[in-house]
Amino acid sequence: MEKKLSARTNFILTVVFLIFVALLLYLADRYMDSYKLRVVRLIAIYGIMAVSLNLINGITGIFSLGHAGFILIGAYTASLLTLSPEQKAMSFIIEPIVPWLANAHTDFFTATVAGGVLAAVFAFFIGWPVLRLSGDYLAIASLGFAEVIRIIALNAISITNGPLGLKGIPEYSNIWWCYGWLFVTVLFMASLVNSSYGRALKAIREDRIAAEAMGINVFKHQLLSFVIGAFFAGVSGSLYAHWLTTIDPRTTTLGPMLTFYVLIMIVLGGLGSISGSLIGAALFAILFEWLRDLEEPFTFFGIHVPGIKGMRILVISAIFILVMIFWQRGIMGREELTWNNLYRWLFARRKGGEEK
Repeated sequence: MEKKLSARTNFILTVVFLIFVALLLYLADRYMDSYKLRVVRLIAIYGIMAVSLNLINGITGIFSLGHAGFILIGAYTASLLTLSPEQKAMSFIIEPIVPWLANAHTDFFTATVAGGVLAAVFAFFIGWPVLRLSGDYLAIASLGFAEVIRIIALNAISITNGPLGLKGIPEYSNIWWCYGWLFVTVLFMASLVNSSYGRALKAIREDRIAAEAMGINVFKHQLLSFVIGAFFAGVSGSLYAHWLTTIDPRTTTLGPMLTFYVLIMIVLGGLGSISGSLIGAALFAILFEWLRDLEEPFTFFGIHVPGIKGMRILVISAIFILVMIFWQRGIMGREELTWNNLYRWLFARRKGGEEK
């Protein structure tokens, strides 16, 4: 008979775990140096990006490569709303900012929600025609959308400041904002996936034709999944911009390459697994910073190696290729890191030990 924990035990363990995590975050915020703390905050931001893309790619089965476009929309929207009118007047040198944005100013929470909502609105209008495609055609169309957004950001000078980007963005993305939004994202996604709507999304992923035969409106469910994923991508874009404190559309930081970074996270963790997405995001953030030294001159067994720009991406890509060849399901596959799963694993190990 399969061993299961009661709902009460699950609830108590979850509360204790959240208190423990909150305590760890408090200690990190108080005692960690600024660099390590930035990496800890980046893990949460990447986690939101990964979970939101996993809803679209892993759970619904939509092969979208346009996630960076939604992140960019959220980043610009929130930044323009948190920058003061004086900062905007000083930043917009090539052309003055449009009058309806010049004096627009609000708090960080409202700006973050606005970034998510605008990204969701764009996702609705993009998804309406694009989601009628499938497979490679859908991937190419969504990738083109992300590039279109970046080109608009480069050329809409009176709105985005064009190639000069936005500087002096307030560093609002502290550890509590980042992990607070991560908690909201995971809670919402877990509730969604475990609902009847989530089961319909999984059915679409497994067999679109069979799902349609069962009476599921495939297009409606895919579009809603696309919009929800875009909303949380926009939220992560706001947090990311206020972590970076600058937006430069000429770099790859917020370009289409970011989508491939997030894809690496969810494939490493396991497509279709929320907890896997979080693990993949944490691993990617740590590796991305730890391997930064490879781009600086270093000595390896007495041999001087000059710094090679882009070497850390090369190493991460090599790891990604090895995972795709030898461990295609990723770390978690489609499983979730739940108390019941942990209990079953421990019970199985104990039972195996007793049998020996």
